[in-house]
Amino acid sequence: MKGDDVRKLIDEANQRERKDYQKMDIEELSAELRGVMEFERVIFEKIEDMEKKGTEQDLLNYAKIVIKNTTGREISEIQEIYLKKIDNEYLSS
Repeated sequence: MKGDDVRKLIDEANQRERKDYQKMDIEELSAELRGVMEFERVIFEKIEDMEKKGTEQDLLNYAKIVIKNTTGREISEIQEIYLKKIDNEYLSS
């Protein structure tokens, strides 16, 4: 059962809706970035709870790696687009 809970967390991270960040304005990108970081924080709180309940540490370490990589890619993508838009809208004028 505990392995299933870890799998659900991983699936939750992997099945997040991907959005077209290129079409968003700076304010929307900022909100998306905060949203992804909040999502990551909530997932890691769930992992901490599982650690306290004695879920197998190897499974939790695997989940941490997968979730950190998944959210990290999304954060990097948003940041890259965000910085380009700031450069285009404010610095290039």
